[in-house]
Amino acid sequence: MRGPSKPLGLALAALLLGALPAAAGGDAAAGRKRAAACQACHGLDGLSKLPEAPNLAGQVEVYLVKALREYRDGTRRNAVMNVVAKDLTDAEIDDLAAYYGGLQIEVLPPG
Repeated sequence: MRGPSKPLGLALAALLLGALPAAAGGDAAAGRKRAAACQACHGLDGLSKLPEAPNLAGQVEVYLVKALREYRDGTRRNAVMNVVAKDLTDAEIDDLAAYYGGLQIEVLPPG
C-alpha cells in the first residue's frame, strides 16, 4: 500500500503546521525592554544564576510562547510565573520569545 498522494500530504502538513502556536512576528527590541523585569530571576541576557530559574537565552521561540501562554492562562503552574505572566498580551509574549530566542549562547566543553 502506498502513502498519501502528494497533494494530500501537503494538505496534512499545512494542517499540522497551523496547529502550532505562532511565534513569528515578535519584536526582539520590544522584548528586550520588557525582559528587564525577567532579569532578577533569569539573569542578564537570559543566563540565570539561580538553580530554580531556567536559562532563557537561545531557547526555542515556539516553546517560550507556549510556556508563557500556559503560565498566563494557568494551565502550567508555577507560583511566581503565574503572577508574572498573568497580564502579558499575546504580542508581549511573542516579543519576549523573539528576544530570548534570538540570543546567541556559546557552549564550551568541560575542562
